[in-house]
Amino acid sequence: MKKSTAKIDIRNRRAGFDYEFLENYTAGVVLAGTEIKSIRAGKASLADTYCYFNRGELYVRNMHVAEYFWATFNRKDPKRDRKLLLNRKELNKLERAVKEKGLTIVPTRLFISDNGYAKLNISLAKGKKEYDKRESIKDKDRRRAEQRGEDY
Repeated sequence: MKKSTAKIDIRNRRAGFDYEFLENYTAGVVLAGTEIKSIRAGKASLADTYCYFNRGELYVRNMHVAEYFWATFNRKDPKRDRKLLLNRKELNKLERAVKEKGLTIVPTRLFISDNGYAKLNISLAKGKKEYDKRESIKDKDRRRAEQRGEDY
């Protein structure tokens, strides 16, 4: 059976504005039932998502995966918590950073890997202050003006 050639790339654009990313990781996502079909159809959202630790395991909260239209049974809650798959060394490193330094883990991108599995890019992040956000907006405006050939 031929796999879909359409690239699924669902991003959390708000996270780049609210957080400064320190380290990036790619984690597998434990899905149930027809959730992978919904993701392949592009029916997922990373708005307001975050990761947390529970008994040494990493979970993502508020990731919305819409119910698959053709599903008849085994329907799951669209906003349920989903387990993320990382190796133990990475989990320990992230858990220490979150506890000691007051950092957070933010999902930035959901995609389908070449072998057909759903993957989630997560970042160890530090929250930006209000003045950092204003500086980001100024930099973005400056880059746009330079691309258009205008003086800023």
